[in-house]
Amino acid sequence: MGTALMAAIPADARGNGYPTEARVDYVLGCMAANGQSRLVMRKCSCSIDYIAEQMSYDDYVAVETVKRLRLQGGERTSIFRDSEAANTLVDAFRRLQVQADLECF
Repeated sequence: MGTALMAAIPADARGNGYPTEARVDYVLGCMAANGQSRLVMRKCSCSIDYIAEQMSYDDYVAVETVKRLRLQGGERTSIFRDSEAANTLVDAFRRLQVQADLECF
């Protein structure tokens, strides 16, 4: 019954392909940066919902991958720090986060 009900709900209403784990991870990081209150949790949840409406989950994963690899030192990961494509992707995500902050905070 639950599966049939979920199939009847449009994909956009189910979260645009963002798994719960990814949303929770974003909210926890957002709360670590902005405070540990229920109000901040709501605002951070709003932020990831906004991002999910604007960006595919595949693009979100690509951004998160680039951001994590940029934190690692070494020559092999320099492409993620110096490449124009990586910079464009991360910059677009940062602009989207600013828009989400304006919408939610």
